[in-house]
Amino acid sequence: MNSRDISIRDANQRDIPAIMELIHLKAEFDGCPNSVEATPQKLEIDLFGENPLAFVLLAEVDGDTIGLATYHFIYSTFLAKPGIWLDDLYVKAEYRSHRVGQALMLRLRQIGQEKSCGRIDWTVGVSNKRGIKFYERIGAKIINKVKLCRLDGQALSR
Repeated sequence: MNSRDISIRDANQRDIPAIMELIHLKAEFDGCPNSVEATPQKLEIDLFGENPLAFVLLAEVDGDTIGLATYHFIYSTFLAKPGIWLDDLYVKAEYRSHRVGQALMLRLRQIGQEKSCGRIDWTVGVSNKRGIKFYERIGAKIINKVKLCRLDGQALSR
């Protein structure tokens, strides 16, 4: 397989089963396989409804879906520009080191340029050494001065 065999496209409703499979594989990779609450019905509304909350890029080889990038738009008051939050980037294990992640990130960069974004932000697990090296190789700065904060569950409803 070479990089010309990889195609990147926007997902559509017919892709929901493949998206669900990749979400579950990503959760396994992240060490939290039981944390997935997504359902096909919820994805249909949230990704492909009247007001999509997020977007999905799919990577394919010979018609097989082998990876995804999920993202949504954010806004930076410091830059006074929109940005992109990359929520998940996942490539099936057997296709890693074949430029699939690079192809997904290139398309995401193109979207950022088309939308006049000031940046693309995301997180990477501190133990994901391979991922960190990949992100550095494509030009990302790893910022260690901030910590991820989250309100969820009961804390969100207070």
